[in-house]
Amino acid sequence: METKDVILRLRTAKGLSQDELAAKVFVTRQAVSRWETGETVPNTETLKLLSAFFDVSINTLLGSPRRPVCQCCGMPLDDSLLGREKNGTLNEDYCKWCYASGEFTYDNMDELIEVSVKHMAGDGFTEEEARAYMKERLPELDYWKRYKELGGGKKIAELKKKLIDEINALRIEGMPEVKALNALAGSDVDLAYPLPNGKTANFLDGNTTYLGARLEPLFGGDRFFGVLANNDFLLIATYEKDGENPELVLYKKR
Repeated sequence: METKDVILRLRTAKGLSQDELAAKVFVTRQAVSRWETGETVPNTETLKLLSAFFDVSINTLLGSPRRPVCQCCGMPLDDSLLGREKNGTLNEDYCKWCYASGEFTYDNMDELIEVSVKHMAGDGFTEEEARAYMKERLPELDYWKRYKELGGGKKIAELKKKLIDEINALRIEGMPEVKALNALAGSDVDLAYPLPNGKTANFLDGNTTYLGARLEPLFGGDRFFGVLANNDFLLIATYEKDGENPELVLYKKR
């Protein structure tokens, strides 16, 4: 699909006229018309405005000429998997598990490899093959090449340590000590918790990435502990396999 077709599709999907879209991105109606006929293509600054307005990548606006991969973990990227800056705009170089709210979520290559191996094992890879592949692949990616220049994940490492200390200080009965927190997309872990009034409540933003972990209970049983946290809150819950029958144990503002 060409840029002209992408812009036309996105505009009509929002029910906007050419005049209305033009006002949103500070151009004339004639400019929008020229984009949609293929006479011209938006300049770089206008592409950024269109990307933010439509919540799609510039790569998508240009007809997806690139096949990007996350420059931290190597995952193939599409718009639904992209990380976000603090202002909510998309970052086209990293996935939402490696980059969230303008911060990198991994500061240790070995930790990322072990998380990745769990997802890759059984999907055409043995654990040994997955680990060997990631050890070879990650050093080739931009984040690990420029690790120190990009900040080396220092902020996220400090936040993880603080969160782990705060969570363990709660001493939740039956819950083992938290030793590590990994990046989790809100859309993957936003469970609906039952309330005393019979209704349910969700606490997460599907477009935000959180730090969390799944823990097996100290005393056995078929319910897991789920821990989620960020700069604003701590959440602890229990649930059965695949997140079924969740129960909120604690929600605490930080």
